Amino acid sequence: MSRAQPRDWWVVAGMAVTACSAAVSSFSGLRALAAATGWPEALSPLLPCTIDAYATTATRVWLSGVTRSERARHFARWNAIGAIGLSLVGNAAWHLIAAKVLTVTWPIVVVVGAVPPAVLGLLSHLAVLRSQDDEDEQDEAVPPGTELHEHGDKADAGEDELLEAARAADAAYRTEHGKPITRDELRKHLHVSTEKTSHILRLLRTLPDDPGK
Repeated sequence: MSRAQPRDWWVVAGMAVTACSAAVSSFSGLRALAAATGWPEALSPLLPCTIDAYATTATRVWLSGVTRSERARHFARWNAIGAIGLSLVGNAAWHLIAAKVLTVTWPIVVVVGAVPPAVLGLLSHLAVLRSQDDEDEQDEAVPPGTELHEHGDKADAGEDELLEAARAADAAYRTEHGKPITRDELRKHLHVSTEKTSHILRLLRTLPDDPGK
């Protein structure tokens, strides 16, 4: 077993200082941008809070080991990048306004005002994706009448035989992907119907990881 490397406190300190500096400067610029586009002074801090929470949530879903859906991870990655880009654009816009290079016009007012509801919609969709497994997202459409003929020689296989084959396929999938096998992948391996695969998968998940237990 590999030993964990000792934490480099110089790196931690450097990241902490940089993160604090970026957060404070970004917060100040985005709050000023909100105020410049007509937000009440008391509500102007909500714009940087919304964007920071957006970036934090998307990054957490992207990098978290508990995110089981690859689709959610992919969506979260692009949202995290988009949130950082949104913060950069917002701060750049404020500095241009402060330097009197850019004038606050109605498109800028509309875009800034649309940020909170847009972020809410994106994070709501991300929350739904995060609660799903890949097997719920990747269920292939099977033409009517063909599913009963897709399983070939294994159609008459006993449940115990299918369960052993499923256990072996699950072990190989875990080794390669680091997570339990999905229903879609198991169906492709067993060559049985989706209904039968779901039944075998339910049985498989009730078994201990170690067959000897």
